[in-house]
Amino acid sequence: MPTQVRDLVEAIRSQAGGQPQLRCHFHNTRNTGFANALAAIDAGVTVLDSSAGGIGGCPFAPGATGNIATEELVYMVEDMGVATGIDLEAMIAAAAQAEGIVGRTLPSQVLRAGPRTRTIAP
Repeated sequence: MPTQVRDLVEAIRSQAGGQPQLRCHFHNTRNTGFANALAAIDAGVTVLDSSAGGIGGCPFAPGATGNIATEELVYMVEDMGVATGIDLEAMIAAAAQAEGIVGRTLPSQVLRAGPRTRTIAP
């Protein structure tokens, strides 16, 4: 949960002394992966693991459904004003290619919806 992520990052930093660079890795099993990523960013984490289309899982966590999708993470943080240096359109194309390779629908919503919300112009 996001509150646990924040507390854990703060506890690690206080025990490690100073400001070590921390990296986080989240699954989106119960649809909290992106909230956890945001909590990590708010706590000062600058490196987050993710995967194209949300591919993955964990043999040690029964029921784990997949990693947070890179294109979704990029979409979220860049719209928040955080530069990633990742080309979102290219990342979506890579996720689409990964989906074709694995032969199943991947969980990424940005892969389905595209990089921007499609709305009716005023």
